[in-house]
Amino acid sequence: MRNNRREFLRDGAVAGAAMLAAFRGREVAAAPPAWPVGCFNRPWAKWPFAQTLASVKAAGYGITGLLTRTSLDPFIAADAPPDYLETLKRLIDSSGVAVNMAALGSRHDVPLDEAIKGLQLQIDRAAYLGVKYAMTFGIDQPDQYEHYFKAMAATAAYAQEKRIQLVMKPHGGSSGASGEILAAIKKVDHPNFKIWYDAGNIIYYTGKDPVAELEPIVQHVTGFCAKDCAEMKGEVMIQFGAGKVEFGRVFRALKAGGFSGPIMVECCAPGDTPDAIAANAAANRAYLAAAMRAL
Repeated sequence: MRNNRREFLRDGAVAGAAMLAAFRGREVAAAPPAWPVGCFNRPWAKWPFAQTLASVKAAGYGITGLLTRTSLDPFIAADAPPDYLETLKRLIDSSGVAVNMAALGSRHDVPLDEAIKGLQLQIDRAAYLGVKYAMTFGIDQPDQYEHYFKAMAATAAYAQEKRIQLVMKPHGGSSGASGEILAAIKKVDHPNFKIWYDAGNIIYYTGKDPVAELEPIVQHVTGFCAKDCAEMKGEVMIQFGAGKVEFGRVFRALKAGGFSGPIMVECCAPGDTPDAIAANAAANRAYLAAAMRAL
């Protein structure tokens, strides 16, 4: 009797532990991904960057990116004055908002060594600001593709030395959709050349299904630029859900591919004031959070 009782208690404890482990496993499986979410400066590009930082913070974000250059804020452009960069760094450091990305500008109708030199200068400036990613957008002119790929190969190697990842965003032309993107990855042929996917741009430039175009390249994706779009060449400064990007499907594909973020909101509906835009940006942040919780 005593042995039977011990066996009963032992078996019950084992079964209980197994059930608890399975339950915890389901909890882990159901947990939404912890992808960092930020917001680019684009929605506030007509105001000075100091206002952008304040508005990004007011919209509930702790991360921004230097995507849209203006005459007031050239960011890491080769012709940006050194004193501007010093002022910009102090502004960022005191804002309470981190900057994770800076966009590159490049010319491919000049000698290759000149193009590479200009890109390396921008990488140096990105490193000075402490960003982790430098973004390129591909090239539209087919006769400049080879020049672009060679320049990006050299820049990827140089950026790696500076601990910056070179990323390409779908933007038509040589970065239009998965076929062009895979060709670019093969041509650049450097492990520090990655993709920041943009489902809205897939629709805008190609009219293709963003999920179908994501699947062949998902293993190369290290960031996601969030925007919506309803049709080819359609408006992108809109609220999420107003277009055809199915963020839930995109996120499931990213999660299945081992994506770890970040997600950067690029667009929202415009407004007459920074505060009005911040409210729209906050609504888009909440939309993405709900899509992630549904995973």
